[in-house]
Amino acid sequence: MKLNHILIILGLLITQTTKAQLSESATISIITCGPGSEFYTTFGHSAIRICDTAQSYDAVYNYGTFDFNTPNFYWKFAQGKLDYCLSKTHYTNFLASYIYEGRYVIEQYLNLTEAEKNRIYTALEYNYKPENRHYLYDFFIDNCATRVRDIVNNNIIDRELFVTYTPENAKSYRELLYDCTEERLLWWRLGIDLLLGARCDKKCNNIEQMFSPIEMKNQFDTTQLSDGSGTLVTKQIDTLYETRTLPRKSVSPTLVFWVMCISVITLTITSWKKNWSLKWLDRLLFGTVGAISIVLLFMWFGTDHFCTKNNWNLLWSSPLFIYLAFTTHKSNRWIILIQTIMILIVLAGQWIIPQQFNSAITPISVALTIRLIDNLRK
Repeated sequence: MKLNHILIILGLLITQTTKAQLSESATISIITCGPGSEFYTTFGHSAIRICDTAQSYDAVYNYGTFDFNTPNFYWKFAQGKLDYCLSKTHYTNFLASYIYEGRYVIEQYLNLTEAEKNRIYTALEYNYKPENRHYLYDFFIDNCATRVRDIVNNNIIDRELFVTYTPENAKSYRELLYDCTEERLLWWRLGIDLLLGARCDKKCNNIEQMFSPIEMKNQFDTTQLSDGSGTLVTKQIDTLYETRTLPRKSVSPTLVFWVMCISVITLTITSWKKNWSLKWLDRLLFGTVGAISIVLLFMWFGTDHFCTKNNWNLLWSSPLFIYLAFTTHKSNRWIILIQTIMILIVLAGQWIIPQQFNSAITPISVALTIRLIDNLRK
């Protein structure tokens, strides 16, 4: 078991004395943690720290905790039915896991009145009760960052904090994920683009953008309090600097699939001259794409995930390929024709489809079209 998992579990077991209220010198800060090496840590993390040195209290409230020992953990995670929970641990224990992983940690101290600090503290303690601490996690709608955002926003007294608006250069959920995956995780980006549907391409308002811990940190840093008392963040401290070894830049999947596409075209042209049967190739290509379609259909209709619905990737990776992979009837020509038209819509009409496709989809679609046309010709 990894050290951070052990520390999280220990944090859940730690019992800290709950006080009626904080002292005047108490501080509340937002902790933003940088990306880690595991995929589920790629997008960073957020938590709330309450430090009251006068009462020897220094706790981190963490909405990003889950239990790997949950029955049917991976199945629930895939379905979007996995409960996350609020954990509370001592600040030094929380920090230790990020030192071990070499991830950066930034702390933003909030400009709050004494009453607001106590409201936030009371709200967190109420949420930490065993009957309240679990919640149904959603990556975009309800996660470790949105919970922190809402706890702060809902406990500001007589002051407006986050006014909803759509920025002039607003980004979509997908574009914000792109900012996190960078050039080193191009294959992960391809996987994300395959699974996420058209809902992911809606331009997000400022509140929605704060599903990303890093984006939330940036907005907290620039937010002005409506009563003229200054910015929400009084100071920012770089608690830890990143020391982890960054993953190497990955080979572009677009390049890999263009090589595959050229190979398919070459084999197809050669088969015309030498009268080769490429049924093995069709079964490999069509079977693989058909399997992808089953996954996409499951993510659309079999899960509660917000952004896996309305997935137009099913135009080029439809279940029709499962049928085509294992049949050779002449009646297939109508199915082949329909599937070819669907792929051509993706190739020629991406500008009318309300979804952004990964660039690797183009060579895959060209290769599939070549094989479909060859089958139609025969």
